[in-house]
Amino acid sequence: MTELSRTSAFGPDLAGPIQIDGKNEARLSIAEMAETFGVTLRALRFYEEKALLRPERKGARRFYGAREIGRMKVILQAKRIGLTLVEIRDVIGLLEGKTSRMSQLRSLREMCARQDELLSEQLAQLKEQAKETAEVVAALDALIEANPQA
Repeated sequence: MTELSRTSAFGPDLAGPIQIDGKNEARLSIAEMAETFGVTLRALRFYEEKALLRPERKGARRFYGAREIGRMKVILQAKRIGLTLVEIRDVIGLLEGKTSRMSQLRSLREMCARQDELLSEQLAQLKEQAKETAEVVAALDALIEANPQA
């Protein structure tokens, strides 16, 4: 586990804010960024393609500073709770926007509450499907046991 991932457990990454400090910031290569966050190089390129990350480029090389590291923390937590790429883009825009901190927190809370409601509905549907599937399996088992020679 890297130093960055050990120190990033202080709270929800979605609650940001994404730090943008251009002074003496450490920069990570794409390989270091992938290792730090446990993602593939392909994933980082995908997030760049979708304009969620904007690494500094020097020739063919990519370098990730504090802003991109902050964005990556947000992307991964948002992804873990099931937000879409569009919603992740909205979260990043909100965190990097000019609105007050309290307004940001309220908006984030609203987004997360909607996601919680959606996940709760999906969980209820999955439980119903699992119950129905178990009933079908039990009925099939009963038919198989009743007709062992067939």
